[in-house]
Amino acid sequence: MTTTKWNLDAAHSEIGFRVRHMMLTNVSGKFQNFEGALERYDDSFDNASITFTSEIESLSTGNEERDTHLLGSDFFDAVQFPKMTFISKSFNKLNDRDFSLEGDLTLHGITKPIKLQLGFEGISPDPWGNTRAGFNVRGKLNRKDWGLNWNSLLETGGMMVGEEITLDVQLQFIQINTQ
Repeated sequence: MTTTKWNLDAAHSEIGFRVRHMMLTNVSGKFQNFEGALERYDDSFDNASITFTSEIESLSTGNEERDTHLLGSDFFDAVQFPKMTFISKSFNKLNDRDFSLEGDLTLHGITKPIKLQLGFEGISPDPWGNTRAGFNVRGKLNRKDWGLNWNSLLETGGMMVGEEITLDVQLQFIQINTQ
């Protein structure tokens, strides 16, 4: 069996999320410092494995005051829980472009299973002699499942921050070897 290892190209990847704010709009954010790796077997990504780690302090929503609040003890508590990790448990091909990705997400000191949809964007050589593979990842999680519980009741009866987080992740990997 041939194993191919790939490293995440963080300069051409994005780890993004959205959450409802005041029941009116979505606020977006991203993590800027992260790394990951992928291993595939034979010539297929079916049954591949993927790992990912992000520094919580690298969170950015484009608003310094909001970022400070999110990094504090009300939400991520980045001092006590500085990393977020994902380790895949299954990577199953549904058709030529779509995969089901399941694994364990550790966030805020809590590890829970999560199921994601992964779209395969293709493989291509780059101008420097490398081989690249692209994926988009979509999914949702309830932030309270990971202990991110802070909220505030609005005068209108709703909550300040939605519980459901929508993930929007773009991943580009560079092949590093074949064994």
